[in-house]
Amino acid sequence: MRRPLCFGPAAVTFLMVPAPPGLPRRPRTAHHHHREPVRTRAVTFPSRNAARFAEEVKREVEAYFTSRGISDKATVGMRLKTVLLLGGTLGLYLAILLGGFGPWAMLGLAILMGVGVAGIGFAVSHDALHGAYSNSPLTNRLLGLTFDLCGANGYMWKITHNVIHHTYTNIHGVDEDLSVSPLLRLSPEAPLQRVHRWQHLYAFAAYSTSTLFWVFVKDFKYFLQKDLGPYTNKKHPRSEVISMLLMKALYYGWSIVIPLVVLNVAWWQFAIGYLAMHLTAGMILGIVFQLAHVVEGTEHPLPDEQGAMEEAWMVHEMETTSNFARDNRLLSWYVGGLNFQVEHHLFPRVCSAHYPAISRIVEAVAVRHGVAYNAQPTFRAAVRSHYTMLRRFGREALEAQRASQVELRPA
Repeated sequence: MRRPLCFGPAAVTFLMVPAPPGLPRRPRTAHHHHREPVRTRAVTFPSRNAARFAEEVKREVEAYFTSRGISDKATVGMRLKTVLLLGGTLGLYLAILLGGFGPWAMLGLAILMGVGVAGIGFAVSHDALHGAYSNSPLTNRLLGLTFDLCGANGYMWKITHNVIHHTYTNIHGVDEDLSVSPLLRLSPEAPLQRVHRWQHLYAFAAYSTSTLFWVFVKDFKYFLQKDLGPYTNKKHPRSEVISMLLMKALYYGWSIVIPLVVLNVAWWQFAIGYLAMHLTAGMILGIVFQLAHVVEGTEHPLPDEQGAMEEAWMVHEMETTSNFARDNRLLSWYVGGLNFQVEHHLFPRVCSAHYPAISRIVEAVAVRHGVAYNAQPTFRAAVRSHYTMLRRFGREALEAQRASQVELRPA
């Protein structure tokens, strides 16, 4: 029997009742700043609206696979892409170790390796860690280790991304993806600092450091952090701590120790190449993930004083998520369907190779039921929209704050 294609994380219960087709989106209640931090309350999605949408979109996507007699897991093309990305990136690494190239050629290989590492994260590790690559847990586990081999921790990713981000998307104080750095304000509910006035100018450069921070700081920070998203005093199995340390050591070994031992280059030359690889991968990963939720049209809702969200979970995901460049086949191939984030959030256990096909189904059902379907037409439009939101959450918010203070100042 085929497993359900759409699921809500364990903390989410689907309690929805029919809503008339074509129902307009309800106006948002006003945001209240300086409220009790969200993580101190249990956030729930008790709304009983939009059951027809949820049932119909699941039924039609299920019918898509059943009528064609195909699996919702990896296709032949997906498996071929896996071989190309893993083999190509390994080939670049071996080419660097063998040397024989000039300094500029070595730098070019390092940059291409960054492109390969980002591609592995997008198109192999991400599907595997969601259990979307194969029906075999062992296959998903083994392919998920590519994430650890690239320096990140798969266990922690499953907690912060699969559970927290996918459940509490764009909810400030819970969704860890909104608090990547105090230098960046990615939510209208985040504290506003003077430095945010310039974030639209430095944000993209900051994104390029994301993988460096990840492999050297982020995972250690999260393992030591007592409160993580909605979790308080989070405990981690000792086996996962040991596994993280061993995989980090393996990553540092192949990416730093072996090149320094094998290559006949000065340490600073190696450092330039290593930084080039990470800055490339970080820039690509950082931008693509931000285009899914911090663009025009996406919502940043908050729960009420009892921790209840206004919308049902599936509608919440539709309103907080956006696609981009759906017709760009090369981009879709490289980013593993992550330009179809709407479909990914509704059907995270479906392999990304199927997202282009089912996106038309999801969009059609959403239109019939008056549910939001956010999409930017091109990659450039999505980047421009993200830039607009960076300005809105930074410079424009600061200017509005100052204007309101002037108005409130006594004569």
